[in-house]
Amino acid sequence: MATAQETHEYPGELNDVPGWFWPLDQVLFSWFLERQERLDTRGDLLELGAYLGKSAILLGHRLRDGETLTVCDLFGAEPPDAANRAEAAKSYSSLTRQAFERNYLAFHPTLPKIIQAPSSAVADEVAPGTCRFVHIDASHLYEHVEGDIGAAKELLVPDGIVVLDDFRSEHTPGVAVAAWEAVLNRGLRPVCLSSQKLYGTWGDPEPVREELIAALRGRDDIAVTVERAAGHRLVRTRARGKRLRPPSLPSSRHPAPVPAPEAGGTAAAPVPDRSPQARPAARAARPSTPRDRTRRLALDLLPPVVTRAVRRYRAQRRAKAGRTPGTAQSRP
Repeated sequence: MATAQETHEYPGELNDVPGWFWPLDQVLFSWFLERQERLDTRGDLLELGAYLGKSAILLGHRLRDGETLTVCDLFGAEPPDAANRAEAAKSYSSLTRQAFERNYLAFHPTLPKIIQAPSSAVADEVAPGTCRFVHIDASHLYEHVEGDIGAAKELLVPDGIVVLDDFRSEHTPGVAVAAWEAVLNRGLRPVCLSSQKLYGTWGDPEPVREELIAALRGRDDIAVTVERAAGHRLVRTRARGKRLRPPSLPSSRHPAPVPAPEAGGTAAAPVPDRSPQARPAARAARPSTPRDRTRRLALDLLPPVVTRAVRRYRAQRRAKAGRTPGTAQSRP
């Protein structure tokens, strides 16, 4: 993943912005925010921990007249305690406010309200009961996440949505403890879970949960599983395959230019007729065998770098066989 220092050009689209804001969560963010718009749920948007702006850019895309997006992050400033300093040095050494602002302004004409301070400062800057959507993606340390969740509860409107990032990542046990503690002991009610984030509310979760289940089950690119645990309905979501149908995303003000045709180029050559009549001598498709299907499945599941190596090896084998004397040059 590119660092802030390596990102010299303006992003041409949202997914050019470095960050861990995956397509499934882009779909879920958009769905919750669109539902709030449809129901005319009023309130501001808040993000604790912005990194280089990827999710903040999408949040800004959903602002309405009279609403404010507030972003709180250290942006390279000195963390307040030793544990936080160690975390920042390890994970966010490339983060700068300048890089965030550059990315955000590639999509929006003005910046959000920025609080360059620890997330604990947000309670002094944002009025209670004024936010409809809060995204918590700041420190991974339990004591900080626990405080961020408490602040979100005070700042949200009654049916507002809070999103907790990294609640199940192996390197963030403090977030997991704080998140499930909030569910079990602090009244937070889960609406759904993705691979990275827990979406919840301190209001009634049933109406929004049922609407979400119905919406996602109408898609063939997202799988939905419903379970029960400790008296809570847990709606788990996951992407089917690698290509999700994207939501409406903000457009960059600096889109990548369309490649110009080569100078002196001639008109494109006519595309040959590829109908069955044009290829009477084409070889009939060989029936798929279990071995073929196993090979295809392996290529789908292997990491891309391994898949490319396997394909190069097989191509070299075929080329070598074609050069061997007495070997047929084409299959019957």
